[in-house]
Amino acid sequence: MKMTTPVIDFHIHLAKYTPHRPWVDEFMKNFQPDNYKDFVEEMSDPAVFVKLMKESGVDYGVVLAELSPITTGICNNEDVAAFCRDYDCLIPFGTVNPYLTARPAELVEKLVKEDGFRGLKLYPTYNYFYPNEQMMYPIYAKAEELGIPVMFHTGTSIFRGSRVKYGDPVLFDDVAVDFPNLTIIMVHSGRNFWYESAFALSKLHPNLFMELAGLPPQNLLKYFPNFETNADRILFATDWPGLPSIKGNIEKFRELPISDAVKTKVLGGNAAKILGLDQNINK
Repeated sequence: MKMTTPVIDFHIHLAKYTPHRPWVDEFMKNFQPDNYKDFVEEMSDPAVFVKLMKESGVDYGVVLAELSPITTGICNNEDVAAFCRDYDCLIPFGTVNPYLTARPAELVEKLVKEDGFRGLKLYPTYNYFYPNEQMMYPIYAKAEELGIPVMFHTGTSIFRGSRVKYGDPVLFDDVAVDFPNLTIIMVHSGRNFWYESAFALSKLHPNLFMELAGLPPQNLLKYFPNFETNADRILFATDWPGLPSIKGNIEKFRELPISDAVKTKVLGGNAAKILGLDQNINK
């Protein structure tokens, strides 16, 4: 029997960090101005978040750890593992800050083999490293060996201390060439400065993907006029809780004047293949 392609949000943060930097809380309050503290506490219960996710039309969500004490805050790998543990629809992605661990490749192996993580999210613009630096290569080699995808923040950020120079998508040209079997995901698709670069590079390298977190769906065809020609290399994502509504984000994407086949791939088909969920995809 044919199964419906799932909708997958490839970019979800926990509502509660330990702690957020003050300016991150101020940004998040834009979306919950009257009851922000209550919202954070409520959504820190995974059962409550899963209910919201399902009501919003999302079948699976990728939940991200973050170790960025200078720019945004701390969301430990352990917190993400605990949040996702009892829900198959929540897919945990760990993180490695190269300046906070002596043997990052060993940590990656532990995260995957012992703790059940399904991928990594790395933060060049927040942790201050160029993605093609040699010190990062043991991490990529281990991820390639383990068959897990690696996500990277690209482009700009509104948060204090972020350094945009580390977020240029052209830096992934080296990584994609040197690790041809590593799935590489450019979070935010080079936001603001480098949309064209992200688009061109993802068409050039079969292991390099764009991801749409933080990009207003109604503007996607302005940022990427040839969006449909790259349908196999684009992943839907929201960056929750940094947006008003997951459901509204999906609805705006579905309203775009592009084919249903492209919408299906972007909303979940491509992600399902990366995450090994492609048994749910229509053949």
